[in-house]
Amino acid sequence: MSGLTALITNALEFAGPPAVVALCEAGFQVITHDTAFADTTARDRYQKANPDVMVLSAQIPAEIVESAWAVAKRLDVLVSNDAYPPIHGPIVDANIDDLRATLERLVVFPFALMKAAIPRLIAQQNARVVMITSNRTRLPLPGGAIPDAARAGLNALVKSLSLELAPHGIPVNAIAPNYLYSETYFPRAKFVDDATGRAYIQGVVPVGRLARPEEIGELIHYLATMQGSFLTGSIIDFSGGWPAAQPRPK
Repeated sequence: MSGLTALITNALEFAGPPAVVALCEAGFQVITHDTAFADTTARDRYQKANPDVMVLSAQIPAEIVESAWAVAKRLDVLVSNDAYPPIHGPIVDANIDDLRATLERLVVFPFALMKAAIPRLIAQQNARVVMITSNRTRLPLPGGAIPDAARAGLNALVKSLSLELAPHGIPVNAIAPNYLYSETYFPRAKFVDDATGRAYIQGVVPVGRLARPEEIGELIHYLATMQGSFLTGSIIDFSGGWPAAQPRPK
């Protein structure tokens, strides 16, 4: 993969860390964005810990794309890894500003990122787009309207992007996790180290555990390095068999 460049957004959250590891191991020049990198101290700390990775300070989607492009004048893989702490509660009690903030991070930001990237990707004529979304909408739960609405919107965006970029040979695919270990959604202290949390996961997830970060890293690696472009518009469930049918009460 010598000479190929990958941009990963929100590198500190959700699937960001395994994406960085997987694509570095695949030989990509990895460029990272994260909201934390607006702070010089946080950016320098990450850069020191990851000397082979380029760290961007840019936060506006168009500036992120232009800063990444300036590095190597190409963008072979774009991993749009979008995460925001879920805000749960009844709709009647919801704060509309919470909805706006969630949509901004999970829909507006990746939309703007792709809007800025598309002209570059088409001109380059060879690229891969991997979006990290969620499959939580397969089994909506009471109180989940805000994150469910945002995740449904992002999954719909994947489909639209794949249609627009398919004629240019640029596949756009999503990995839709649930029950993936990350401090953003399923933190170790609650769901790994705590016996009650482990028991909950064992009872809900058919494989009986959270996904390990390196497991989603394997899938990111595949989508980033596959040779063909016929696989596009896919939203790949990554949830250990969840949701599974529950026994009916007798």
